[in-house]
Amino acid sequence: MAYLPGMEGGRAVADVIFGDCNPSGKLPITYPRSPNDLTLYDHKVSENVNAFNQYNPQFPFGFGLSYTTFKYKDLKIKNKTVALGEPVGISVTVENTGNVDGKEVVQLYLRDLYASITPSEQKLVGFQKIFLKAGESKIVHFILNEDALSFIGRDNKPVVEAGEFRIKISDLTESFMLK
Repeated sequence: MAYLPGMEGGRAVADVIFGDCNPSGKLPITYPRSPNDLTLYDHKVSENVNAFNQYNPQFPFGFGLSYTTFKYKDLKIKNKTVALGEPVGISVTVENTGNVDGKEVVQLYLRDLYASITPSEQKLVGFQKIFLKAGESKIVHFILNEDALSFIGRDNKPVVEAGEFRIKISDLTESFMLK
């Protein structure tokens, strides 16, 4: 996706196509599978009730391609039980398993498992773009505060509720409790 790249956009696209530049961007939208498909990034579990409205986009929010591959491992939460107002420390190891140097956008998603209103399936609460040489690995750290754990409540104001939360980075998931 190049959108409106400007005067040098053609050269930039050519650099990616011919391998002179390793792409590292991620989609800021959910790309639908069919013309009449309206698939939103922040869909709810309750919206997956039948085959006609299941979340099944062509390319999901945050999708991206690269000329190298990355492996995620060792997703850790500093404390599995956190008090309201306390930050949540998260770390994950990312390794470039390909033969080409590249940049990767590490995306942290959060899901509130039980809330007073139906919570979204996932919410992007953090991301970092890192550069890794072929074969190199790095530990990426995130800190979640109350803003990341909040949602807009019934009174149209941000609210944070105690309960279980699940974090997701790539295909790794972990849970923690907010007391």
